[in-house]
Amino acid sequence: MRKIIVFIFCVLIFLCSCSETDKSAEDWISRARLLWDGKQYTEPNKAIEYLNNAIKLQPNNAETYNQRGVAYKNLGQNQRAIEDYNEAIRLKPDNVLAYYNRGTVYNNIGQYQNAIEDYNKVLRLDQNSIIAYNSRGINYSSLHQYQRAIEDYNKAIHLQPNYADAYNNRGLAYLKQDNDKSGCRDLQKACKLGVCKALELAKNKGLCR
Repeated sequence: MRKIIVFIFCVLIFLCSCSETDKSAEDWISRARLLWDGKQYTEPNKAIEYLNNAIKLQPNNAETYNQRGVAYKNLGQNQRAIEDYNEAIRLKPDNVLAYYNRGTVYNNIGQYQNAIEDYNKVLRLDQNSIIAYNSRGINYSSLHQYQRAIEDYNKAIHLQPNYADAYNNRGLAYLKQDNDKSGCRDLQKACKLGVCKALELAKNKGLCR
């Protein structure tokens, strides 16, 4: 009887190990996707574990590196995220998402010129990327290049007339140029579209009514 129990136990262990081993790269990627809430991974460490398994089985899938980079970014591991985006771009040189994601990390760590260069690449591949214009504008503003920033916000608004963030950011850039009239007008427009924090701050400083 004991031998039978031991045998069954060994068979179960074998079957369990096979079920994990037999998973395809897509199976692991699918499991990682289940942890995505539309903005970030709810369990980034678990997502990284799944994506590591996918990469072992399919080492040349650019999108898997891109997604793992996002998970590392969620954890604040910026250098690891950049390394994964680098690999995603190496495997797929026209990888718009990887360029955009890498630009976002560069912005987060204060490497604004590197971020701008990545958004330039995004816009060469997709000249109608509204979010890339807005993001590049933010980085121009961080470098005090406010006129360039305004030009980018103009393009974003032209492509999406109700883009609240672009109005908000353009308003702040105008204020930095001491153009209070245009700045307040944009902040008021942004507030009507649901983004009001900057307008409230400007009112508190006596810049806007």
